[in-house]
Amino acid sequence: MITDFSLQQAFESLTTKIAAVVFYAFDVNNISVPLVLIWLICGALVFTCYLGFINVRGFSHAISLLNSNQRSGAKGEITPFQALSTALSGTVGTGNIAGVAVAISLGGPGATFWMIMAGILGMSTKFVECTLAVKYRQINADGSVSGGPMYYIKAALDKYNLPVVGSVLALAFSVFVIFGSAGFVHVNQGFVQLKTVTGFDNAWLFGVIYALLVAAVIIGGLKSIARVTSKLVPLMCGIYLVAALFVMATHASAIPAALWLIVQNAFSPEAGYGGFIGVLIQGFRRAAYSNEAGIGSSPIAHAAAQVKDPVSQGFVGLLEPFIDTVVICTITALVIILTGAYQLPGLDGVQITSGAFASVFSWFPWVLMVALLLFGFSTVISWSYYGLTGWRYIVGHNKHLTQLYKVLFCLIVSIGAVPNMMAVFNFIDSMIFLMAVPNILALYLLLPEVKADLQRYWQKLKQPH
Repeated sequence: MITDFSLQQAFESLTTKIAAVVFYAFDVNNISVPLVLIWLICGALVFTCYLGFINVRGFSHAISLLNSNQRSGAKGEITPFQALSTALSGTVGTGNIAGVAVAISLGGPGATFWMIMAGILGMSTKFVECTLAVKYRQINADGSVSGGPMYYIKAALDKYNLPVVGSVLALAFSVFVIFGSAGFVHVNQGFVQLKTVTGFDNAWLFGVIYALLVAAVIIGGLKSIARVTSKLVPLMCGIYLVAALFVMATHASAIPAALWLIVQNAFSPEAGYGGFIGVLIQGFRRAAYSNEAGIGSSPIAHAAAQVKDPVSQGFVGLLEPFIDTVVICTITALVIILTGAYQLPGLDGVQITSGAFASVFSWFPWVLMVALLLFGFSTVISWSYYGLTGWRYIVGHNKHLTQLYKVLFCLIVSIGAVPNMMAVFNFIDSMIFLMAVPNILALYLLLPEVKADLQRYWQKLKQPH
């Protein structure tokens, strides 16, 4: 007879093997360098150089598009800003709070520098992803949009006369995004912080309430999700950044020294764990985990934007890594460095960030709890849409099957706060980073096409109206 315990052991063994393959790493100066991280970073470097540093020269234009009124007659379901908010809500989360602390505790303050560099490079990847997501989206009979990497993966390989390979990779991406959409880690981290601050210790009740709140949003589809995230993202970022800027203000005189320490430590052979290579890897790793450039998640949201030209949404998309990594992650890092919290013994992850803020505000764990709950909730509802898009790509747009996915998703969320879920977390992480394999391959194949579209877009802008 097979016991529950043996099933759990089998699942843990399976997830360990999957993670070992997905996060296969080689050693550089005794530092473990995941191959998938190299895949992401090399892609970002190639896209940046090939497109003439579009992440820099296109930044001001991207800002101007957020307030433009060029949506008249454009197809799509949500505004460009709502698409950006939905995508940001899927990336801004625990990585900006706990992940930054981990990077600094392992790599030292210099990890912040490489985190910023990775964020800047990731802007080019997002530009390519989001442009293609809009270009190859499908407008359904009811006006809804189906789009994302699964569509341009298939199109890319069709162009190279490999339709079967394209179909298989698009299907694989859809499977990965369905499994990767499970919101276990965000529900779990929110519960842990709630328990730490308030003493509340009923994981099942927390999970059920969380799932009901998620259901209330996602039952209305993408437009409902976009309405919530477009309000929630500015609110949660505002709460967090105001507190962070206040902490920085109380240590204003030390900011120049902290910035110099970041730069100096970034190139120091004695910096952090593993010297220069170690600090570089920690910075790039956390940036990749945080902004998800190259993973292929946020293009699913951008595909639904009401725009006439796909390139314009590519510009809007490149703002994601800037906001997520260059702004929010950097401010978190400065708070941690200025307060010296990364040097305190016995602290890890979110505890370091919490300790940094608590050194100025004794009550800050309550604010952090609210921030984590908001960050986590917005991420869960955004990823529910990503998973649904993958589900629909496989099973079609049947109304009953769509509702089935939403029910299953909420059931999974309801058990996300239960402890001892590490095997599940490892499995979800593996699925998310597997998405990058077919996604970046398609980006390489379609890159000349994106460059041609970009040149045409610039020429059109220069024409007198």
